[in-house]
Amino acid sequence: MKLKKHYSDYMDHVRDVLRSPSIQRLEEFDQHMGTTRLRHSFNVSYRSYVLAKKLGWDSRAVARAGLMHDMFYYNFRDTDYTAREHCRIHPQIALENAKKNFELSGKESDIIRSHMWLTAKPRPGCKESYLVTMIDKYCAAQEFCKGVITKIRK
Repeated sequence: MKLKKHYSDYMDHVRDVLRSPSIQRLEEFDQHMGTTRLRHSFNVSYRSYVLAKKLGWDSRAVARAGLMHDMFYYNFRDTDYTAREHCRIHPQIALENAKKNFELSGKESDIIRSHMWLTAKPRPGCKESYLVTMIDKYCAAQEFCKGVITKIRK
C-alpha cells in the first residue's frame, strides 16, 4: 500500500483535528508498549483513510474519526477498570470528548462509538465503522509486536 501517495489529501481532511490541543494531549498517554495514543490514533486514521479512498468509501469520515476513536485521557492500567470494562466504556468516553471539541457527522459518531464492537456493543452502523475497527486491531497488534521486539532486543 503506497501510504505517502495520499498524505497531502489526508492532511486536508484532518489538519484542524491534528492541531487541536485535545488531540495533541493524546501524546501524553502510552497506548501499546511504547506507542503513544496519538501515534496509534494517527496510524489508525491514516491507514483507514488510504483504504477507504481506494474502496471509494467516505475517506474523510474515517480519517477524522480514526484520530478521535481513542480520545480518552486516562491510562486504564492505572484505574480500577478491568480490561473488559475499559473496552466497553472508552468508546463512549471518546465520543463524548470528540463531541465537546469537534462537530461530528453521524458516520464519524458511529465510527467512534462502535470501534470496539468485537468486544463491546454497539455493532457498527456503516461499512466505514467496520473498516476502522479492523484497522484499529491491525495497528494495535503491529504496535504491540514492535514493542515486544524492541524489549527483546534491549
